[in-house]
Amino acid sequence: MQPHHHAHDEDGESVCRHAHDHRAHAAEALARAERVCRERGLRLTPIRAKALEALHADHRPVGAYDLADRISPAGGRRLAPISIYRALDFLVEQGFVHRLSSKNAYIACLHGHGADEVVAFLICEVCGGVDEDSSPAIRKAVAAIAETRQFAPAHQMVEIVGRCEHCRNAGS
Repeated sequence: MQPHHHAHDEDGESVCRHAHDHRAHAAEALARAERVCRERGLRLTPIRAKALEALHADHRPVGAYDLADRISPAGGRRLAPISIYRALDFLVEQGFVHRLSSKNAYIACLHGHGADEVVAFLICEVCGGVDEDSSPAIRKAVAAIAETRQFAPAHQMVEIVGRCEHCRNAGS
């Protein structure tokens, strides 16, 4: 898998290719989610679909309450937090979305990682962008650590916080 890199415009705002990928692949990801749900005998409800679509519109992690504001009907009542959390739990369980513990927020997955795959998230503390990567080397290192400790991982992700290449080069 190729890592994704950020680019910034003159105002310093993130114009990340990863963000473009999220937006460009949103329809494809939604279609994949619908297909996977059908194959698994599950239902991608309207709230789940709207949540997934909203997460694909942003390459930065989104909190549940912000997500509720984004997908609630305009001029109507905001969706109940429990409804949002149930939708997010479903999307995470199915591998369509990742929960970033350090941010208590969610980000859409473009890659359809397998349950045994170790995913590393590179979280920029300056621009807020998140890049996602995995490799056999990461999987091997995490497996070795788990085996040494006789630990059976249920969920494997690594969150790395720092500065993306462009933020470092910009001297931010």
